[in-house]
Amino acid sequence: MATPTFESSRARAMWQTCLASALRTALACTIVGLSTLFGPQYIKKQVAFPAFSYVTVILVVTDATLGDTFRGCWLALYATVQGVCPTILSLWLIGPSRLMASTTAIAVALSAFVVVLPENTHLIAKRIALGQIVLVYVIAYINGGLTETIMHPVHVAASTGLGVVACVLALIFPYPCLACCEVKQNCKLFAENASERFNLFVKAFSAEDNTCALAFISQAKSLVKTGAKLLQGIKAKQESMKWERFPFKFLRPYGENPGSRFQDLQTPLRWMEIALDNSPTFPVGILNSELKSCLYVLGEHISEKANSMSLESSATVPESNPENTQKFFQSLDTIQPTKKDLPSLFFLFCLSLFINKPIALSPPKEGSTKQENQEGFLKQTWTNYLSVTKNNKRFMAAFKCSLSLGLAIFFGSTYSKENGFWAGLPVAISLAGSREATFKIANVKAQGTVLGTIYGILGCFVFEKYVQIRFLSLLPWFIVSSFLRQSQMYGQAGGLSAIIGAVLILGRKGFGPPSEFAIARITETFIGLSCSIMVEILLQPTRASTLAKFQLSKNFEILHECIGSICFGSLGNLVESQNKLKVHINEMGKFIGEAEAEPNFWFVPFHGTCYRKLMGSLSKMLEYLHFGSQALLVLEKECGGIDNFVNKLDGDFKLFKDFVGSSMKCFEEVSLVKSLAILDKEFEKKLSVDVELGTSQSSCYNIIRSASEEEIDENFRSYFEHSKELVDQIVNGEECKGQVVLSLSALAFCMDRLVKETKEIEKAIKELVQWDNPSSHVNLHDISFKVRAFANSEAN
Repeated sequence: MATPTFESSRARAMWQTCLASALRTALACTIVGLSTLFGPQYIKKQVAFPAFSYVTVILVVTDATLGDTFRGCWLALYATVQGVCPTILSLWLIGPSRLMASTTAIAVALSAFVVVLPENTHLIAKRIALGQIVLVYVIAYINGGLTETIMHPVHVAASTGLGVVACVLALIFPYPCLACCEVKQNCKLFAENASERFNLFVKAFSAEDNTCALAFISQAKSLVKTGAKLLQGIKAKQESMKWERFPFKFLRPYGENPGSRFQDLQTPLRWMEIALDNSPTFPVGILNSELKSCLYVLGEHISEKANSMSLESSATVPESNPENTQKFFQSLDTIQPTKKDLPSLFFLFCLSLFINKPIALSPPKEGSTKQENQEGFLKQTWTNYLSVTKNNKRFMAAFKCSLSLGLAIFFGSTYSKENGFWAGLPVAISLAGSREATFKIANVKAQGTVLGTIYGILGCFVFEKYVQIRFLSLLPWFIVSSFLRQSQMYGQAGGLSAIIGAVLILGRKGFGPPSEFAIARITETFIGLSCSIMVEILLQPTRASTLAKFQLSKNFEILHECIGSICFGSLGNLVESQNKLKVHINEMGKFIGEAEAEPNFWFVPFHGTCYRKLMGSLSKMLEYLHFGSQALLVLEKECGGIDNFVNKLDGDFKLFKDFVGSSMKCFEEVSLVKSLAILDKEFEKKLSVDVELGTSQSSCYNIIRSASEEEIDENFRSYFEHSKELVDQIVNGEECKGQVVLSLSALAFCMDRLVKETKEIEKAIKELVQWDNPSSHVNLHDISFKVRAFANSEAN
């Protein structure tokens, strides 16, 4: 069995990646340490803040490739223009001797607002610029009149430059760490992963009993998560490969990232897994000897296709034998589908996508986004400020960052003038690109800082007699921190804080005894994180749980639109609604993750399990809609001109669409209800008024379209009859008939699964409403009626 071998190679690759990242980071920090401790006097004089050189190294080189480092060089240069250059003018106008804690905090806050506001500026550039601003102003405040207006900011810029140069050298020696090499390796592993999964799925489909089938399915599922991570790693290096493309002309064959092509392989595999999960029993009823023979032949070819995919040989995929393809579809045109055969036919439909749609696709058209990327980062940089609009969300993010930084500097300097910048620096270099779970992130940052600081103190104790080489003790900590960053407990925020905490202790000079410095830094870090939390609470009062509730309702609204768009001839609207739904489901996932991490205080505890269940059902429905649209595309292509049968099929869909659509509308309304007691009380008042006025709300009672199992089965029988009539009308050959049979069956399978997921969502919505109203009786029809009654009264 190849699965254990693949898993061991994947585990070995993960270890190698973490170790390589740690060694590169350690090498960069060693270069900084040697330069500031043993370098020429000129370098020591210019690099007045080696601690920030270490910080720059951590921000740029962590998990980076050479392309990432080239980009980091440009970002550091741009950050210096944003952060250091304006401070020279500010110090000249204000005068360092006139700086106080309040004026320093205001200057830092205003500068931070200007840096964070532009939308196109990269997050790393913003973090470096904010760190530079903190150092320039706070150190000027500490030194007062002794501060040189021009040379002091220049020293900060030089410290940044040393960190960037160290990153480049660390990624070049002893050999270049290239993104294209990582992508090539991941491509090979993903191709092996996909081929192995495909073979296991085919074996499960052809199994003679349930035990063997379930064993093969279980083995394949163990590879799914690894395949997703590999694909994510391939896509993540797309920007880095572009930066490597120009310095290394001989690498041009590797210039295009194959993530989109591999996604075309990943999607049908996911569909095949869903089909097998829904298969009632094995062996499969429709699998005769002829179909089984064709399946094995095509399976070998598709597996060969997957294995032949790589970074450099993307276009040399072997073509399938037309005779084998024809035999496969000919073996299907005589099948009379039934409801229990739908999962099996859907599996074959997924397999047919490998045949009809070549795996080696041309790069997708990305429209304006790709064109903007080709214009280059330099042109985008100069248009940053021109592209700034009155966007409330972006303005609020910049305002919160500037206020947090200003308060951290003010309170940190008030507590300890000499160490005040340690309160602002953690806030500056940990700027987030989007909304985060405030308390969770602050917690892991604090834990990471304490862990790193304690390790630094222990390192100072062990190397007490060898002060000049104590930074070598960082190597084990870099390795540990690499795994901390990969863990769910600490993540990127906690892992980076742990690294910086140790680096600033072991790489410092002129800050007094290690224990005193450690206590001062931990205290200042606590002040900075407290200011961040306070600002988030004051300026972001809407809890993540509330946002998750609103997002859930929005998803039901969009899903209602999607269901209404399922028909022949309107695929454009369906695809557009699907893309919108995907964005909103991902957004809801972020809110759910944040809500699960935030404290409850005096609020009702967040029902994370139920929300996760709802999100899973919504994601499945999105997939079924996508599958259905693919089937509709094939049918529109193969059945053009047979409008009378198409209209009959649309009529068969009406029951499914009415049931699912009306249910989604009900869920949209019910999910926003906070208190059933208040709703009942207000409805009683309104009902009494309606009675006095002689009006009725019965017209509002738009009942959810029910669908019993008998009615659904009857509808399927009608659908299969009309499908058979449609297939009989096709005169283009048996191969075309086979494709139509698979597409019609796939469409029926998707509609059946949509109905089943709707019923699952109904159970989860009842559970969610009951959770918020434990003492009330939950009736979704009744709640929906009352909500619509209020909506109608408001409209009138």
